[in-house]
Amino acid sequence: MFRDLFKKAFGDSSSKMVKGIQRLVDQINALEPEIKALPDAEFSQRTAVFQERLRDSAQDAKAELVDMRRVWEREPDATTRAQMAIGIRNQEKEVRQLEEEILEEILPEAFALVREASRRTTGMRHFDVQLIGGAVLHRGQIAEMKTGEGKTLVATLPLYLNALTGRGAHLVTPNDYLSKLGVQWMGPVYNLLGLHTAVIQSSAGDPNRGSYLYDPTYFSEDDRFQFLRPITRREAYEADITYGTNNEFGFDYLRDNMVQD
Repeated sequence: MFRDLFKKAFGDSSSKMVKGIQRLVDQINALEPEIKALPDAEFSQRTAVFQERLRDSAQDAKAELVDMRRVWEREPDATTRAQMAIGIRNQEKEVRQLEEEILEEILPEAFALVREASRRTTGMRHFDVQLIGGAVLHRGQIAEMKTGEGKTLVATLPLYLNALTGRGAHLVTPNDYLSKLGVQWMGPVYNLLGLHTAVIQSSAGDPNRGSYLYDPTYFSEDDRFQFLRPITRREAYEADITYGTNNEFGFDYLRDNMVQD
C-alpha cells in the first residue's frame, strides 16, 4: 500500500525515464516527413556523414591513446607499466565519452533513418513504443518486451547507432536459427543504410565455417541460407553488425584471451 502511494506521489523510475525519452520520440517523429522524401542513395550517404563526424570528434583523443599504448608496449618496468595501464584505461573512457556525446546528438536523425529504411525494405515501421525501447537499449538499460512486440525490429535502432563508431555492434541470441533469421530479415535495412551485417553459426570450432555476410545479390542453392555469403569468422567480426549466439561469442572470447604460457 505504501509503495502504491509513493508511486502516485513521486512516480517510479521507469515512468520518469520513459517521459524523458518521449522528447526524443517527438524529435524523431518531427523528422519523418524530411526522411521520407530522401532518395534511397541518400541513406548510405548520411551514414557516411555520421561516421565521419564520430571520427573527427575523438580524433585527437584516439591519436593520444595510440601513442600511450605504443609507449606502454616498450616499457620494461612492470610497476611503471601497471601505472601506465591506468592512464590508458582513463584515455579509453575519454574516447568513448566523446563518442557517446555525438551519438546522443545524432540519435533522433539516426533512428528516423532506420525507421524509414525499415519501412521501405521490410514494410515494417517502428511504433513510438519501439523507438522508446531502442533508446533504452542504447543507454545500456533493459527493455522488457513480450513475444510478438517486435524485439527484432527494436534492435535495429541501437545496433545501427552504435555500429557508426566502427567498433562493431553485436546482437546475442539463444540459438543459431534466431541469429540467422534476424540477419536475413533485418539485413535489407542495414544494407540500405550502407552497413555490412554478418552472422556467426555453430561450426564445431572451425573458424572458416559457419559465418556469413548478408548480401542481397548472393543466391544459395540451400533456401535456408538465401542471401548469406560464406565468409571466415574473422570477417564476420569485422562487419559493422554481427549477429550470433551467446555460446559462439562466449567461447570465441575465451579462445582469443586464453593464456598460452
